[in-house]
Amino acid sequence: MSSQRKFFVGGNWKMNGDKATINEIIEFMKGPINTNTEVVVGCPQCYLMYTRQHMPASIGVAAQNCYKVAKGAFTGEISPAMVKDCGCEWVILGHSERRNVFNEPDKLISDKVGHALEAGLKVIPCIGEKLEEREGNRTEEVVFAQMKALLPNISDWSRVVIAYEPVWAIGTGKTATPEQAQDVHAKLRQWLRENVNAQVAESTRIIYGGSVTSGNCQELAKKTDIDGFLVGGASLKPDFVHIINART
Repeated sequence: MSSQRKFFVGGNWKMNGDKATINEIIEFMKGPINTNTEVVVGCPQCYLMYTRQHMPASIGVAAQNCYKVAKGAFTGEISPAMVKDCGCEWVILGHSERRNVFNEPDKLISDKVGHALEAGLKVIPCIGEKLEEREGNRTEEVVFAQMKALLPNISDWSRVVIAYEPVWAIGTGKTATPEQAQDVHAKLRQWLRENVNAQVAESTRIIYGGSVTSGNCQELAKKTDIDGFLVGGASLKPDFVHIINART
């Protein structure tokens, strides 16, 4: 990993937790945690303010989604301005579940990313291929198309952390081997070099998601182009601290 890219670990709680559970997570998030790792947790929107108020100040708090405009008649949505008003500065966008369960297309995800950045949030856009796409040797085609869709709306790469999450490895217990993950990360970095510029390619953090555990995190963390993780279910458990400390 480049010395200019700080190791980054995100925890995506998804639709899990209540105040009692969050209190338990807050306790184990008190560490010890490697101060050389940037840590952000993504919580359900109704707990954004509670989590921000009680989580250690050194841990960032993210919304798991937000809409592409500041306000309006969009029942059930929240805006980046609302996320900020809750004291949070991050949002996860384009997660595979948003793409494949809620059928969010590339264009909508890109518009959301653009507005979130304009509103001052930092963004974790997620990309990744399905199993049939992987088996059909279409991984590069799929993830490059997802990146191309994002490109027109990314105004400030310093506030973007790309999460590569092969859909076939999310919550399945299957994990891309460190070599498979590194291969895609390296190709994504080369894509940034060719389609944005060398400085962005070198400085942008590309993190891996997909059944990351305390057992496999250290091997993954050794790879040159893997700058951290986006962790699902394991972020609800004390083992999450071991994943945060994968580079320790």
